[in-house]
Amino acid sequence: MRRCVIVSGAEIGDYAFAKSLLRDGDFNVFCDCGLRHMERLGIKADLIVGDFDSHEIPDTSAETIVLPREKDDTDTVFAVKTALARGFSEFLLVGAAGGRMDHTLGNISVLLMLDSLGCRAVLADDYSLMEVVSGDTAHIDGSWAYFSLLAVNGSARGVDIKNAKYPLENAEITGEYQYGISNETLPGRTAAVSVKEGRLLLVKVRGDILC
Repeated sequence: MRRCVIVSGAEIGDYAFAKSLLRDGDFNVFCDCGLRHMERLGIKADLIVGDFDSHEIPDTSAETIVLPREKDDTDTVFAVKTALARGFSEFLLVGAAGGRMDHTLGNISVLLMLDSLGCRAVLADDYSLMEVVSGDTAHIDGSWAYFSLLAVNGSARGVDIKNAKYPLENAEITGEYQYGISNETLPGRTAAVSVKEGRLLLVKVRGDILC
């Protein structure tokens, strides 16, 4: 099954990094002013959705769904739901973090929604990749400068972190005390993170952009 790439309207400063995440054969969905990223990402739209309050309706042969401006779903959420209805189960979200904090937090919730449905989803910004850790063990290789684990959906219990500078065994991370920030994979190893109960947001932070 092809992966679905959702391109939203937040700023992208490092197009080279965003392009490195793309694959041949992706199904590309552009949301409203996410269209401004199309040329610099070097991909074409398979589907365009939006209420077009921040971008003109494009003159294109690509399938376009025009949404009402007063609605429950953001353009990004609508795009994800449309892709789900078409059978997609793997997602990459770009241009979906940064700028407006409300939209960023809403798009982190999209990761939770997709995880609940058994889908694989990653959200990328200029600095990191974000994904939800729940049933399956997540691995972090040494190419990442840091990784953080955040409780974004209640408490997470039975948290194990192996092969990292700050290991954990059967620990609990709560939304009130986020002590899982800025861990590091041990040299020459691959860190492993697992959760027995609940979910965590894993943020893998790039090393090549750190000041």
